[in-house]
Amino acid sequence: MELTIKKKYLKKTKVEKSWKDRIFDFSVYGIAILMMILIIYPLWFIIIASFSNPVDIANGNVWFWPKEWKIDGYIELLKQEMIWIGYRNTIIYTIVGTIIALFVNIPAGYALSRQDLFGRKWISIFYITPMFIGGGLIPTYLVVKNFGLIDTFWVLVLPFSVSAFNIIIARTFFKNSIPETLWEAAQIDGCGTIRYFFTMVLPLSKAILAVIGLWTAVGIWNSWFDAMIYISNENLQPLQLVLRRILIMNESLLGTASGELASELRRLSEMMKYAAIVVSTLPIMCLYPFLQKYFNQGIMVGSIKE
Repeated sequence: MELTIKKKYLKKTKVEKSWKDRIFDFSVYGIAILMMILIIYPLWFIIIASFSNPVDIANGNVWFWPKEWKIDGYIELLKQEMIWIGYRNTIIYTIVGTIIALFVNIPAGYALSRQDLFGRKWISIFYITPMFIGGGLIPTYLVVKNFGLIDTFWVLVLPFSVSAFNIIIARTFFKNSIPETLWEAAQIDGCGTIRYFFTMVLPLSKAILAVIGLWTAVGIWNSWFDAMIYISNENLQPLQLVLRRILIMNESLLGTASGELASELRRLSEMMKYAAIVVSTLPIMCLYPFLQKYFNQGIMVGSIKE
């Protein structure tokens, strides 16, 4: 009896959508699906192209599935010993660099969010100014060289670990997400500033930690220009620079070959280009879904509110 009454009540209270609302919903879902296709399809095409014959790709015969499966590009790419060295280096650079960046930028952002920080406005200007004015490549190189960091492991994780943009994002997050009453309650219980930061603030800041950590990790993983400028030792070069060297070497070999050999080298070179993209981006693509919810929450809170 009660169930029947509830059903009748729900039917009466249910509001049917007008045709305008339905058209609006259809338009929103349609645009969202279209945007998703525009983002996903290029990634999918790179994957299927890495398993396809370059001739089929050039002739437009590959759209959603390889016409014939080939793994020659992956075999030739993974045969290179230097690529495993590059992978090892990049993983170490990414892990160590992300930890250092979080250790440096998060406390700085929290300090700038405190109203009782002496000289807070001037310190903020000190951080913001380099976002608009840079010293340039040559002065930066000379500074790095004078510190003795050229051709060392630390050159890719120390000099560029401080990010004024990340500090400002973290400052805004702490300012709007951590209530001042929490600090007052901690003071009453005899909690100091450092203990408060590590035991209460950080556990409540998973979103901004994930955002800055992901940004830093992606930046270090994809970095090749800094390595090209500051590292000449092949045993210290990251994956992106190693892949660049392999592709340049293949292009140089194409210039010296002829006939069927040139055709085969060109085919392998094209397949290796797509395989190199997949190999270099796959770890980040696998990591992102686990941090997506923190990423969305942190970037919205840290960038919109003030």
